[in-house]
Amino acid sequence: MEEYVFNVLAGAKLTLQVAGGSLVVAVVLGLLGATAKLSTNKPLNWLAALYSTIIRGIPELVWMLLLFYGGQMLLNKVLESVGYNDYVEINPLFAGIVTIGFIYGAYMTETFRGAIMAIPKGQSEAGYAFGMSRSRVFFRIVVPQMIRLALPSFTNNWLVLIKATALVSVIGLTDMTMLAKQASAATRSLTPLAPMLFYLLVAAIYLAITTVSLIVLKQLDKRYSMGVRKGEF
Repeated sequence: MEEYVFNVLAGAKLTLQVAGGSLVVAVVLGLLGATAKLSTNKPLNWLAALYSTIIRGIPELVWMLLLFYGGQMLLNKVLESVGYNDYVEINPLFAGIVTIGFIYGAYMTETFRGAIMAIPKGQSEAGYAFGMSRSRVFFRIVVPQMIRLALPSFTNNWLVLIKATALVSVIGLTDMTMLAKQASAATRSLTPLAPMLFYLLVAAIYLAITTVSLIVLKQLDKRYSMGVRKGEF
């Protein structure tokens, strides 16, 4: 029984890898999406709006299955059409990170777009008046304020993203959810409470991760809110 408990705990490392990698992908896509939505370029506006609307309107599980299995089939069809006949399998860890990051990039797009729009335009104009370049204005004036304004929504997205990592078990990744399922099946004969015990352990680990995340993000919020009066989130 103890061996299975340690296996589930070890699976938490993979869960954190998926969550961290997905967050990086989501933030990059979110920044690109927000920039596109705020751009004066109409095609970019249209593509960004299409991305955020379609992604947020379809369940994460459907996207996970569609992009993993459908993407794998499409990739092999394309390779076959150019004369490559060996079957290519997409790495489940890579697929899980990219899929979850792709999904939550749509949510981050709206988070960053709203935060940037909340910053008075006069501040950027003042930077230009002082002779600052567009990139300098963005990183010295816009980004620090955007972080403060985006943090409440970013925190919510991050917490939901962490919980969504449980979906990677459906594509064969042995995260702690998959390991808990295997452990409960292997120990069911020892005690009928095995499934509940292992899944409670998984729930406790997720709760611990989200609790630590909230503490860290609240400290980050305090740092970027120095001198600004605002409510807690």
